[in-house]
Amino acid sequence: MGQAHARRLARRLDTGQDGFSLVELLVVLAIIGMIASLVTPQVLGYLGRAKGETARIQVKNIVQAVELYYLDLGGYPTSEQGLAALVQPTGPGWRGPYVRDARGLTDPWGRAYLYRSPGSQGPYEVYSLGSDGQMGGVGDAADVASN
Repeated sequence: MGQAHARRLARRLDTGQDGFSLVELLVVLAIIGMIASLVTPQVLGYLGRAKGETARIQVKNIVQAVELYYLDLGGYPTSEQGLAALVQPTGPGWRGPYVRDARGLTDPWGRAYLYRSPGSQGPYEVYSLGSDGQMGGVGDAADVASN
C-alpha cells in the first residue's frame, strides 16, 4: 500500500493538481481589497472620535489641576504663566506639580493645550483647537474647551 500511495502522490504532483491557480489568487486578493476598502474608513472614524474623547478627558484633568493651583495660591495662573504654572513653581504656597507629567499638557494631536485667563465664560479657559489646529471645525477637527 505504501508504494501505491507514493505513485499516486507522484502522479498528482506531475499533473499540477496541488496549489492555486493565478486566477484563484487574484480573486482572493480582490476580495481582501474590497473588505479593506469597506473597513478602513470605519476604523479611521473610530480613531478620530477616540482622540476627541481623549482631549475632553484631558481638559477635565487640567481643569482640576488649575483648581488645585487656585486653592493653594489663591488665584488662577495668568495667561502669561499659562499651563506651565502647573508644573513649575510660581511663588510661595505652590505645592505642585499639579499634573503628574508635563506631557499631559499636550493634546492628542501633539500640540500644547491653550490657556487664557480670564476665559470667554469664566475666570479661565483650557482648550485645544482639534485635529486641524484652527478655530471652529466639526468632528475630530472641532475645538475642545473647558467651558
